[in-house]
Amino acid sequence: MFDCALCSLVEELIPKETKVGFRMAKEEPQSISKDLQELQKKLSLLIESIQTNSKVVAFMTSPVGQYLDRHPFLALTLLMFIAMSAVPVGFFLLLVVLTSLAAFVGVILLEGLVISVGGLSLLCILCGLAFVSLAMSGTITVSYMVVSSLISYWFSPRLLG
Repeated sequence: MFDCALCSLVEELIPKETKVGFRMAKEEPQSISKDLQELQKKLSLLIESIQTNSKVVAFMTSPVGQYLDRHPFLALTLLMFIAMSAVPVGFFLLLVVLTSLAAFVGVILLEGLVISVGGLSLLCILCGLAFVSLAMSGTITVSYMVVSSLISYWFSPRLLG
């Protein structure tokens, strides 16, 4: 695929010996050159492990993978779009989760407020009904006693004398 082309590109970009052309023209120490060669070797192994991954092989044999292999500019554009859209999509999903959490907490707080206000209103109404019931009960009892006494007085046998 692009393994050999990438390796040759890396070999061109990372020369074996680097020279500095200033006043103090010295060669870089041999350890840096070995480090760069080791880095090139690790990069080649990483690319090879990616290319031999079963999921990558399955994707590259699919029609979409073959199309993207034939159109590298489109593949790069798609890769850049996915990479650049990850941050805004992540922020959007974070906003959705935080808004849902806030709404959930808000609903709980609002529900608690409504239940508290409703409970206090019910308590006041029930206390008022208890007072009205007591007053009506007292009024009915007194009215019954008065009417009963009057009926007893009016219909009782009297001694005429």
